[in-house]
Amino acid sequence: MALDLDLFREKLLLLKQMLLAQEEMSKEGRAPVTLEQDSVGRLSRIDAMQVQAMALAQQRRRESERAAIDAALRRIEEGEFGYCVTCGEEIAEARLFNLPSVASCIECARQK
Repeated sequence: MALDLDLFREKLLLLKQMLLAQEEMSKEGRAPVTLEQDSVGRLSRIDAMQVQAMALAQQRRRESERAAIDAALRRIEEGEFGYCVTCGEEIAEARLFNLPSVASCIECARQK
């Protein structure tokens, strides 16, 4: 299989850049919720805490995605990109194109 590694590298870097931009935009939502009774009512505080919890969960997901992207970029540099990290078989190009950070073939992904 002859993959266009430059294309996948660019795609991965673009995905990483988008994640960093999303992270920057969501900083306010992850900020601590003030507990002052004067400034916010009880229900508003509960809503704010729920928004904060969702923002923190999204942040953890973005961090996980960034780690997968960094691992895929390392595999490109090491000449291992496009091969399943579990069984060593080639990963379908269509699968890589849809999710370039994917590390396993469809068969190994099904077994997890």
